Amino acid sequence: MADNQSNKIGVFSLIAIVVGSMIGGGAFSLPTDMARHAGIVAIILAWLITGVGMLCLAFVYQNLSKRKPELQGGIYSYARAGFGKFIGFNSAWGYWLSAFLGNVAYALLLFDALSFFFPIFSGDHNIYVLIGASVILWIVHCIALRGVQQAAIINIVTTIARLVPIFAFIVILILAFNIKQLNFDAFGSSDMGSLFKQLASTMMVTLWVFIGIEGAVVISGRARKESDVGKATVIGLSATLFIYILLNVVTLAAVPRDVLMQFQNPTLAYALQYIVGPWGAWFINIGLCVALFGALLSWTLLASETPYTAAKDGVMPKIFAKENKNNAPAASLWITNGAIQLFLLISYLSNGTYRIIYLIAAIAILPPYLLSGLYALKIAIKKDGYAQNESAKRDLILALIASLYGLWLIYAANIKLLLLCAILYFIGLFVYIYSCRKSQDKWFTNSDRILAIAITLAAIFSVWAFLSKAVAT
Repeated sequence: MADNQSNKIGVFSLIAIVVGSMIGGGAFSLPTDMARHAGIVAIILAWLITGVGMLCLAFVYQNLSKRKPELQGGIYSYARAGFGKFIGFNSAWGYWLSAFLGNVAYALLLFDALSFFFPIFSGDHNIYVLIGASVILWIVHCIALRGVQQAAIINIVTTIARLVPIFAFIVILILAFNIKQLNFDAFGSSDMGSLFKQLASTMMVTLWVFIGIEGAVVISGRARKESDVGKATVIGLSATLFIYILLNVVTLAAVPRDVLMQFQNPTLAYALQYIVGPWGAWFINIGLCVALFGALLSWTLLASETPYTAAKDGVMPKIFAKENKNNAPAASLWITNGAIQLFLLISYLSNGTYRIIYLIAAIAILPPYLLSGLYALKIAIKKDGYAQNESAKRDLILALIASLYGLWLIYAANIKLLLLCAILYFIGLFVYIYSCRKSQDKWFTNSDRILAIAITLAAIFSVWAFLSKAVAT
């Protein structure tokens, strides 16, 4: 990668990538997704738990970028440095799965929004959605091939553009705020279950809308200043958390829950229409289209960067490391967007929905997040990267909380989707073995072999569970 500073990006662009990666389509469907199985008390507690967990994770990334500035592959490089090549590969593989599946979800939601204007995109198994999503995918691909600097400029514009309708929505619904609306099913009812169950039901939703927190870290090798990476991560996360809490509270206080549950995606469009009339849905859907285009661009950058970095280290197949004249990871972009195209086709044939696909994407990223927390915990315990008399207590506590949060998310995840992810991680074993054979490296250490066997057994059980209908398909 060239060290030319003109190809590097500054702190404002990094913040835009973090915010742009998190505030994608998920924000526009957030109120219904959160209220689907949870009352207001559970929702508020969920945001508190998520806020603490994700802030700790943000500080973990800030600390790691400070202590280990040489590790410029972000999530992948932390797992590799802390736990070896095979675990590093699984972190890169899981992140890549999450990133390209997230783009599939965004593409589907984009055409949900467009169907408001063009009914031709309405309905299940719609060939026009497949064709339209494919066209958008390859337009974004061409932009990304022009290099990270060009893509970052476009991302700044789309990030600002997507925030305008969100802030307008918040202001309008504050005017329609009714505190009495927040009293429904505070601690659960027959259709929601216990408070604990309600909390668990929201975890993947809150995780999904925060995926992207690591955006600046993933492309840290392209930042002008190393110190900007951690700063951008914390600022971006704090701003996004504030926006999400406001979105939830004002919607639940302005729109009755029974009405809210009847809205299709995107929720914000129909919530604003409920308050102000038809122009509200037009306004939000236009904003959502801009937001989703920007999110597709952000995630195309992130999805291609991790396997590109891992390939340079010999962990992923070397083909991922090829660049073009703009220093863009061209081969990684082609492979990543080819995978997105394949899953768009699968989604069309199987009637896959935005919600199911984004939940799988959220679960796929859990191991990479957990490994980041555990690596930060490891270097804090060993005081690796610290001055001789420098205290690591604060960093140790933050890393411990981030790690526990990662474990809690895995526990709270839907069992069916965990089984599907086990199969996807098993497929990664063949990619890893192929890469090792090409580089003539040793495949597994003894501990790696145990993990590989565990992944294989989990995949076999998953296939059996689905075929025998031990879990619902």
